[in-house]
Amino acid sequence: MTDYPSLHLLIGGDKLGTDGRETRDVIDPATEEVIGHLPCASKEDLDRALDHAAKGFRIWRDTPADKRAAILRKGAELIRERADDIAQILTREQGKPVAEAKGETLYAANLIEFYAGECQRIYGRTLVRPDGQSARVEYEPVGPVAAFAPWNFPSLNVARKIGGPLAAGCSVIVKPDEETPAAGLAICQAMIDAGVPGEACQVVFGVPDDISRHLLGSPVIKKLSFTGSTAVGKHLAALAAQDLKKATMELGGHGPVLVFDDMDVDHVLDKMVPTKFRNAGQVCVSPTRFIVQDSIYEQFRDGFAARAKAIEVGNGFDQDTQMGPMANARRPDAIEAMIADARDKGAKVLAGGERIGNQGFFYAPSVLADVPVEAEIMNEEPFGPVAMINRYDGEAAMLEEANRLQYGLAAYAWTNDKARRQRLAREIEAGMVALNHTAVSAVDAPFGGVKWSGYGSEDGHEGVMACMVPKTIHETL
Repeated sequence: MTDYPSLHLLIGGDKLGTDGRETRDVIDPATEEVIGHLPCASKEDLDRALDHAAKGFRIWRDTPADKRAAILRKGAELIRERADDIAQILTREQGKPVAEAKGETLYAANLIEFYAGECQRIYGRTLVRPDGQSARVEYEPVGPVAAFAPWNFPSLNVARKIGGPLAAGCSVIVKPDEETPAAGLAICQAMIDAGVPGEACQVVFGVPDDISRHLLGSPVIKKLSFTGSTAVGKHLAALAAQDLKKATMELGGHGPVLVFDDMDVDHVLDKMVPTKFRNAGQVCVSPTRFIVQDSIYEQFRDGFAARAKAIEVGNGFDQDTQMGPMANARRPDAIEAMIADARDKGAKVLAGGERIGNQGFFYAPSVLADVPVEAEIMNEEPFGPVAMINRYDGEAAMLEEANRLQYGLAAYAWTNDKARRQRLAREIEAGMVALNHTAVSAVDAPFGGVKWSGYGSEDGHEGVMACMVPKTIHETL
């Protein structure tokens, strides 16, 4: 096991430690052991970071695109070289199995590498004008970005927050989550070691509301990028709106899964059960509401529960572990309360529904069936290892349930009917839809939602263009 590293802020290329700063403890979710002490940025630290961000933007914006691309490629290479160590750190602070942690980190490297190529694919266009005139559209980096990343994917989320801005030519101040700081720091350090100026990629920590208000209140910051809950997202969007700052918001979800009776049930279960319990269900695109056609309901429900009970839960460092602990003490409490509410309203608990052990934040993979629509868990994102399975009599009713909520991040559907897949792709209200598939993200595809799941995209070409602004130039020759 890699020793957990000492923690610091990263401002202007300097590592600023705990001396003279307030600190907060970092907890191992599997053991509840304090593994680190995280320094919190003072107002003076934040002002210094803002000054550096303004300078870093001018430096990085004027760096030729081919040089920026080469630096980002080198950053991706360094992340890959360090992936084993980063994975160990990530598991220690977040809890997921080491294999998942390494896969996440390698995905982060792939994303940075994709963004390296996008540095040289930022195109404008020439408009048709009469003789003696010209007009063209160019795209420029928006400016310094303030980015806020959550704890569920500590390396990937930080890579998402810095990759698009850096590819566009922006500087970025990122705040990884205080509960999982080291993996994100490692990603940013790799970028600086690769040649990104220290002023262009900075890391701060502290009381989230204090940090966000300070950064978003500064005229230096030109864009907000946030991944997290809808409630916090609305708050930050309001702060950004006060200064008309550009924003990308990747917020909560409540992933519907439509399963039709023309599919092989065991095949769907073999694919969806591991997807549901990946990272203990702490995934914004996690499949959550299983909307199952009536004729296969019992087979699907019972098969799902049997597979859930067979999942090996344990410390992420144990080789046999398939699902680790939840990431913090709040999550088991929240899941326990939601399941209790659903049970009181008539839901059947077919698997799990209880904590595991008396040390760490472990919760059993849980399956609820016949869950009333008025239950809290059917309306608010559980963000944990619990699936709800209900029966419906056909496509119209299944679509109605899929679109019932204000969330629209990711959705899944399983059917062998090609015409139906085309209808579902059109009718499902979500930013990402997987048809007979489990993945809704790829480095070259936009990642984002609709309705209360946010606006704007990360990843893909769209993730870079979200950090650009158009300028139209009209000229008389």
